[in-house]
Amino acid sequence: MSRPVVSVFDPENASSVATVSLPAVFTAPIRSDVVQYVHTLMAKNARQAYAVSDKAGHQTPAESWGTGRAVSRIPRVPGGGTSRSGQGAFGNMCRGGRMFGPTKIWRRWHRKISVNQRRYAVSSALAASALPSLVMARGHRIEEVPELPLVLADNLNRVSRTKDAKAVLARVGALADVEKAKESRHIRAGQGKMRNRRYTQRRGPLVVYDVSEGLDKAFRNLPGVELALVDNLNLLDLAPGGHLGRFIIWTKGAFEKLDSLFGTYEETARFKSGFALPRSFMTNADLTRIINSDEVQSVLKPAVKTTRVLPTKANPLRNKAVKVALNPYHAVVREREEKKKNASPAEKKAAKEQKAKAQSARSEKFAARRKAFYESAVKEGEVTF
Repeated sequence: MSRPVVSVFDPENASSVATVSLPAVFTAPIRSDVVQYVHTLMAKNARQAYAVSDKAGHQTPAESWGTGRAVSRIPRVPGGGTSRSGQGAFGNMCRGGRMFGPTKIWRRWHRKISVNQRRYAVSSALAASALPSLVMARGHRIEEVPELPLVLADNLNRVSRTKDAKAVLARVGALADVEKAKESRHIRAGQGKMRNRRYTQRRGPLVVYDVSEGLDKAFRNLPGVELALVDNLNLLDLAPGGHLGRFIIWTKGAFEKLDSLFGTYEETARFKSGFALPRSFMTNADLTRIINSDEVQSVLKPAVKTTRVLPTKANPLRNKAVKVALNPYHAVVREREEKKKNASPAEKKAAKEQKAKAQSARSEKFAARRKAFYESAVKEGEVTF
């Protein structure tokens, strides 16, 4: 498979002297989530253990005064003649007391990281360094850089003076990024200024080489410039702060060695056992174009344009029509009640008399049945078991 080519520039005059194939690692998927996760764990592995003293807050023979003295039962400093005597001690709410949950040096400071995850993150960081948009979004000044990735000829390895290195950066348009890092140097805000990290400074270009013939001494004194051996690429250098898009300057030898270090999609990596270059899940990331293509749209169901109107839920206790729909007999009951309510006085009187007459006939009927039962029971006599 043919791959794009990258120009190789001469450090002497910044002219293009050759071309090299783009290593396959620059086509790896860019996963910012993996990079941030691995960077967070890697950054924890440089921490030193710290803890407060075991004796802190307990260097007094304080005892509680007990109950009955109208004061809290916190331990109190003994003695007299000084304001310290009688003061609360030991508790985290007391002045001069110990902290809550005193820190211990056996905290889990470091984190184990999967080797494949680290290699995946490095591959993503390298791929992001070839995109000018991501490099500029990270804050690097690359407006005058002729091409990304920026590859310089191998005679860069023989640059041994800082003034020569500065002149090389000026020729290839990378000096603006160094100046940005130099101007960003300022005193740190916070206690760190008293803990041997007084200044903070932005990151500049990262120079990656394979063989140094004085290159490391030439570039190391430029503000913001860092150097890395291509065999030892570190995610903390490729994506400082977990942010993708580091501006990287490659030597030709280091650039050509990437295929043997990370492998290609046809061959596995020679120097990383068991590592296969990660592949993109989608060869075409333009999802909108895929969805709207004729091939996809021809097999989809037509769009439903009618909107379904959900009926408004009515309260059956207030809405008579809904109540009748739930209980059809309610219409009969309501009609009977309306008829009774709208009856004339004569009709109400006639209805009342009819009801009384019906109740009287019913009572007489039950009285006759009771009398007949009693007479039959008398004829049978006493019941014996």
